[in-house]
Amino acid sequence: MEQKIINQDQIQDILSRAEKVSPKTILNILKKARKKQGLNLEEAGFLLILNEPQLKQELFNTASFIKEEIYGERLVFFAPLYISDFCVNDCKYCNFHISNQILRRLRLSLEEIEEQTKILINMGHKRILLECAEDPINCDIDFVIKAIERIYAVAAPKGNIRRINVNIAATSRENYRKLKSAKIGTYQLFQETYHRETYEKLHNGPKQDYERQITAHCRAFEAGLDDLGIGVLFGLYDWRFEVLALISHAQFLDKKYGVGPHTISVPRFRPGPTINFTPAQRVSDNDFLKLIAILRLAVPYTGMIISTRESPQIRRQAFKIGISQASAASQTSTGGYGKVNSQPQFELEDKRSLEEVIKDVVNEGFLPSFCTACYRSGRTGKEFMRLSKPGQIHKFCRSNGLLTFSEYLEDFVTDGLKKKAQILIKSYLEKIEEKELRKETEKRILSIKQGERDLYF
Repeated sequence: MEQKIINQDQIQDILSRAEKVSPKTILNILKKARKKQGLNLEEAGFLLILNEPQLKQELFNTASFIKEEIYGERLVFFAPLYISDFCVNDCKYCNFHISNQILRRLRLSLEEIEEQTKILINMGHKRILLECAEDPINCDIDFVIKAIERIYAVAAPKGNIRRINVNIAATSRENYRKLKSAKIGTYQLFQETYHRETYEKLHNGPKQDYERQITAHCRAFEAGLDDLGIGVLFGLYDWRFEVLALISHAQFLDKKYGVGPHTISVPRFRPGPTINFTPAQRVSDNDFLKLIAILRLAVPYTGMIISTRESPQIRRQAFKIGISQASAASQTSTGGYGKVNSQPQFELEDKRSLEEVIKDVVNEGFLPSFCTACYRSGRTGKEFMRLSKPGQIHKFCRSNGLLTFSEYLEDFVTDGLKKKAQILIKSYLEKIEEKELRKETEKRILSIKQGERDLYF
């Protein structure tokens, strides 16, 4: 199966030939990318060696153009919620590794999960990424399902969680069917590294099974989950290899199932309290931004996610060249919201509150969004691809982003941000081309100001 998903020899061959590519070829590839049809593996590989300043700027300009055309100005925000750090694996890059003897392992009770959920709701969040380490005894699939049900059931004065995405270890079709029945949003699983030899060196335990990991999305899709997220942990191996492997994986899923990845995540390695691992393949800020732009060109329809592993400065630049979703006000320890816990899974770079992040992106001219409409309207899988590939999903994104941001302003924001935010909302309302859609969006924003909530298209 691995050779069908990625071909390591093919990737290495492309990388070996990329150094000889002419600037004219690069410009032709960038010109093709503007058609928003994606790039083949060789074309993406040739962009990886691009370092000449003018060509690099053209790469970023092209990525910004594609992001604007398909996803527009909006940025969707979410927060991770860790419910258990019990783990049977010994991954060298993760602080939850089983060798960590000083971590006081914790699995939240359903009551504690409810309390954590309320804290997130009171920040303004509407989307959660449910996280847990792998332990089939202390955190089995049935407990995960109960946690999802409890989160969805929480109704706080300022709202509720409307979409739960899930990041749990690779598992069976039967367990994926249980996740499907729990009405999750996206199932997210990272390969960590696609380089088999490196993967097997860095893992010990059930996760060491490379085949189990790389085929997990196939089992998930065949079990009925059609919104899938992929990613790697950049820094474990050559970032250029990982980019081409991600593109290969996306193309495999698209070809086999007619549904490419709903999201691609781009985390970089970060240290943790008991992590002794030092990456031999660190990714510079320059290369990190470049790989984001290349992924945006190669897989234009997919949502791209950046986490609080990155600094505010890097996130600000990444938003402009391809990122469409971001975590904010994150805690990476179990039960970390409202508590002090010295044992996070990894250290964070962006420690700002959600409101501080919102203020920043508004100042940059982006539209903060907490939209969950596609998931609840049935625009998932092939239906989502039908709209996102030609760029038609954009019209839903803008209107729903305006509605959810208007709701956030009414419920959480002080007067200091409201004036600037209202100007931003007005400017993006005027960009809605369909007259009736613009009129209905304005009408619903007025309804939100009068107390209605959870309106979407």
